[in-house]
Amino acid sequence: MSATAETRELGRTGLPVSRLGLGLAALGRPGYMNLGHAADLAGGYDVERMERHAHAVLDAAWDAGIRYFDVARSYGRGEEFVASWLAEREVHPEDCVVASKWGYTYTAGWSVTAPAHEVKDHSLAAFERQLRETQAILGPQLDLHQIHSATLETGVLEDRAVLSALAGLRGRGIAVGLSVSGPRQSDVIRRALDARLDGEPLFQCVQATWNLLEPSAAVALAEAREQGLGVVVKEGLANGRLTARNQTAEFFDAAVVLDRWCAALGCTRDALSLAAILAQPWCDVVLSGAATPEQLWSNVRALEVPWSDALAGELAWLAEPPDVYWATRSALAWN
Repeated sequence: MSATAETRELGRTGLPVSRLGLGLAALGRPGYMNLGHAADLAGGYDVERMERHAHAVLDAAWDAGIRYFDVARSYGRGEEFVASWLAEREVHPEDCVVASKWGYTYTAGWSVTAPAHEVKDHSLAAFERQLRETQAILGPQLDLHQIHSATLETGVLEDRAVLSALAGLRGRGIAVGLSVSGPRQSDVIRRALDARLDGEPLFQCVQATWNLLEPSAAVALAEAREQGLGVVVKEGLANGRLTARNQTAEFFDAAVVLDRWCAALGCTRDALSLAAILAQPWCDVVLSGAATPEQLWSNVRALEVPWSDALAGELAWLAEPPDVYWATRSALAWN
C-alpha cells in the first residue's frame, strides 16, 4: 500500500502530508541511540558513503509515497543530505513537505564516541543563527520550522523575543511548531497552546513521542488537534525497543504478546507498533525512523495492519510510567 493512500492537511498549516513521514535522526550522523544503529550503517561513517546511504532510504521512502521529511540542525548533515537528494530528484517544493528544527547544535564532530552529541540552546541568538543555516541549505524547500524539544525549564515558551521572531517567520510563509520530549510532554503542549501574539495562537504544529510504551501525551495531543494544530508523532518504535532487536529479559512478556498478535495479523512488531499510532484520531503524520530501505518498507506495512479496540485493549498494559520510560531512553547507548 502506498503511503499516499491517505493524505490530510497538517492542522492549520495548509500543508498536505502523507500519513507516514521519514525522520533523519538516524541517517544524518553516524551516532544515534536506536538499538543496532551501528549495524544499520555497517561501519560506513565516511560522509559521502553516509550521504549515498541516506539517499537510498529517501528513494525508498519516495517510492513508497512518503512526502513528509523531518530533519534538524542537530542531525549532523541531515539537512544537507535531504537538500542534495531533493536536488538530484528535481523535487519541486510543492511536491513534498520538509520540516526542520532549531534549538540543538550538533557537537559530536562526526564521532560516535563523543562525550556530547548535541547541546541545547533556545535563545533568540540560537534561533537566528540556526534559521540562517537551515535556509542556506534548504532554501525554498523549508515548509515548517520547529523548536527542538521545547521544555518548561528553558523558558522558550515565555520568551517574547523568540515568540515574536517565530511569528515573523510565520508571516513569511513558513509554518512554525515545536517538538516535545520527556515525562512532561503534556505540560509543554498545553503551555504551547496558550502561546499568543496579538491575541492569535502562535503554533501550528506539535511533534511528540507517542508509542505503545509511552502513551501519556494522548489527551494533550487530542486537545492540540482540536485547537487546529497539526500532530506529528516521533519515536513510534521507542528507539528500537518495540522491534525484534529488543532481546532484554525485562521485555520478554511484552515480546510474547506482541509476537502473538503479529503472527495473527501477519505483520512485524514495527508495523504493528506504527499501526497503533496511525489509529489515533488526533494523529496526522507518523515518522518512520528507518535507517535502511528494508526497515522503511517494513514500516510502510503499518498501513495494512487492521486495528481494533480489542487489539488496543490487549496492548494497553505495555505502557510504562513516563518517568520509567524516559529514564530508560536516557540510558540507551549511542550506537
